[in-house]
Amino acid sequence: MRTVLIIDDNPAVGEALSLALSLNEIRPLIALTPEEGLALLQREAVDVVIQDMNFTADTTSGEEGVALFRAIRERHPDLPVILLTAWTHLETAVELVKAGAADYLAKPWDDNKLLATVENLLELSESTREVSRGRRERRLRREQLQHKYDLDGLVFASEAMARTLDLACQIARSDVPVLITGPNGTGKERIAAIVHANSAVKRGPFVAVNCGALPGELIEAELFGAEAGAYTGANKAREGRFELADGGTLFLDEIGNLPLPGQMKLLRVLETGQFERLGSGRTRHAKVRVLSATNADLKAMIQAGTFREDLYYRLNVIEVNLPPLSERNDDILPLAEFFLDGRAELGDAAREALLGYPWPGNVRELKNAIERAALLAGGHPITPELLNLPQHAATAAARNLEEPSREAVETALHKADGVVSRAAQSLGLSRQALYRRMERYGLATTA
Repeated sequence: MRTVLIIDDNPAVGEALSLALSLNEIRPLIALTPEEGLALLQREAVDVVIQDMNFTADTTSGEEGVALFRAIRERHPDLPVILLTAWTHLETAVELVKAGAADYLAKPWDDNKLLATVENLLELSESTREVSRGRRERRLRREQLQHKYDLDGLVFASEAMARTLDLACQIARSDVPVLITGPNGTGKERIAAIVHANSAVKRGPFVAVNCGALPGELIEAELFGAEAGAYTGANKAREGRFELADGGTLFLDEIGNLPLPGQMKLLRVLETGQFERLGSGRTRHAKVRVLSATNADLKAMIQAGTFREDLYYRLNVIEVNLPPLSERNDDILPLAEFFLDGRAELGDAAREALLGYPWPGNVRELKNAIERAALLAGGHPITPELLNLPQHAATAAARNLEEPSREAVETALHKADGVVSRAAQSLGLSRQALYRRMERYGLATTA
């Protein structure tokens, strides 16, 4: 049950607050001294604290309240604290709010305002616990994956990436072909390397070839090798990537760029393990685990006649999809810190800019932005200007059309008697989203 601890030396205050809270299905706990309050916090699960500023007769300095607040903050840093203060302590209360207190209420308080404040803090406390629980669960899953598999030092924090890695590592020990899909710059080759590192052929070679970076007439020679004189400039025989990867893994990036003749030969190798070098009739053998990757729509290419359907199903026995960075928001800041490697510090505004940008170039674009900012920071914190992220005017405009105005937020809060959950529902927002807008507009949670 939701629980509020009241710490006040006046029993009448405790009784009045207890009655108001109980009528709203909130469990009250009462402590008459700071020591009793701190002891209750050790024994009970408390969601919000309401504390007085003075506890000794004839003492009006507020120093006891300051000491209690600091003791609570030290032992329970995330626990919301509401200060009950006389007008003479208003300046001290404001200073404590700046130091982390949730709010202050002047005596005598308004019951409606107090209950609205408590309700909002209980909701915020619940949201904070959910976020913390989610982070703990993700961290535990990440640690389990890192303990169970060789992840090659990959930096990630998102659940989407954890699912991708879990699937990739589960299928690693089989010898079936794997197709890794996802936009450019997401790190498909890193996933392929992790599959190899956890496979039965991890002691064999890992050979990567980018089918999109080679001229069409050289792809076959690159993959299957060539005899001397097989093409202009071939002065001596050379091994292809299949021969080099024998006993290990061959990673074919941008597989959609492979021309149709090469696709036919690749299909034969996958089916039989046999191939011929360009310009040779001698059949060779190679035992290779084939991983491939693409950002193209291979099914559309099949319809267009530019990709063989039988090869697609041969390559795509199991598909591992790597989501774009825009769907892995929790990965952005850990990756940015990793790329910085201690060379500079990310300012708060820069962090917000990183989290608000859609990253069409994915991890590759993030790395480039961080490298540039680190070079220009000169030992100072990185600012949004140093990141030099392109402005997405259309996206911002669309966002602004959906953005409730300050007046709309104030009206919704007023109609909901200051209870954020009801106001958020009327605006079509989540509680967290409304809290962010209230903070942006400078609105107190008791508005």
